Amino acid sequence: MKILVIGNGGREHALCWKLKQSAKVTSIFCAPGNGGIASIAELVPLGVDQISDLIRFAQGEKIDLTVVGPENPLAAGMVDQFQAAGLKVFGPNQRAAIIEGSKAFAKDLMAKYQIPTAKYQVFTEKEAALDYLAHQTMPIVIKGDGLAAGKGVVVAHELSEAIAAVIDIFASGVHERLVIEEFLAGEELSLMAFVDGNTVVPMQVAQDHKPVYDGDLGPNTGGMGAYSPVPQIAQSIVDQAIETILKPTANAMVAEGRSFTGILYAGLIITDAGPKVIEFNARFGDPETQVVLPRLETDLVDVLLACVDHRLDTLSVSWNQKAVVAVVLASHGYPGSYQVGVPITGIESEAADDTMVFHAGTTMDAGTLVTAGGRILAVTSMDNDLRMARAGAYASIAKIGIHRAHYRTDIGAKA
Repeated sequence: MKILVIGNGGREHALCWKLKQSAKVTSIFCAPGNGGIASIAELVPLGVDQISDLIRFAQGEKIDLTVVGPENPLAAGMVDQFQAAGLKVFGPNQRAAIIEGSKAFAKDLMAKYQIPTAKYQVFTEKEAALDYLAHQTMPIVIKGDGLAAGKGVVVAHELSEAIAAVIDIFASGVHERLVIEEFLAGEELSLMAFVDGNTVVPMQVAQDHKPVYDGDLGPNTGGMGAYSPVPQIAQSIVDQAIETILKPTANAMVAEGRSFTGILYAGLIITDAGPKVIEFNARFGDPETQVVLPRLETDLVDVLLACVDHRLDTLSVSWNQKAVVAVVLASHGYPGSYQVGVPITGIESEAADDTMVFHAGTTMDAGTLVTAGGRILAVTSMDNDLRMARAGAYASIAKIGIHRAHYRTDIGAKA
């Protein structure tokens, strides 16, 4: 099989890495890819928004399966266009991808089908939103309605902070609506699932670390690290989330004429009243993919094809009992402005079996690996328990040289 992966981040590197392990795969292409993906896949110099060009490439190369990584091309209808061209593609169509593309849609869906989530209001005018805020208790959560690469959420602890967030979101010109919702306290949990209409096959859970600094301080990022499993959260809670959130959501999407095929990602918070939804994504998480896919024992190609061919209910998916920790190495200044083109040293060409360095923001410049993004690498280690996996990840990150790069030192510590 020839496989094309769309995207250029750590998630796509992990997907290429896992797909390459399949005996069914003869060649992997990645568009546009990055400096690390280049070692395991042939890079295609096309951006994720060049859908027509990507279709022509897939047809010319006789690609057997295209796997869409990022959210933006899903929201733009890439899957619909590939399918219309007679190409097999993994991911939700545009009508289904709206569950991530519009936070207001997702909240309204959950309200309609009684899927547990925070209380909320949707606003299209700044003045109405500010008037509503004046009567709320803090902290409170402000979300622009639309895609924001995991960073479009403000948790305001003071009214002045909430007011500023509302003003900024409407002034940005990016969002026509915003969602204001109650703040929920508890541990967060990432629960992804392979979905084929009404069939839901949950993955192993992971926990992401969104804030940039140790102790969950500082602004939110796309994710500074993750780990799996999450032993402090009981399996009974995970099972409850599957039965009260994932399955009802898949069924709701079918009922709404938006049947979902692909990865349904539920960002959850475990409250005193049980698990509730913070947000839905319509694709693999990043960096959660980097810690969940190493635990998958079933051939990933078999799972993706079962979803695309609408026979997921016939497949048994198995997982190993290992622990995986990924620590993100980020550019100086991230999640704000940062410099690119900084040389990267200390990455061995061949990682050990239990250590994977997944590239996110890297590229090759005249034969030298350099930085090309805010999140540069996800240094990942798999071992028999989380303590050993953490030690392995941090031992590996200590060998990597990137001037003024930073990372959190507490990834997985709470487990």
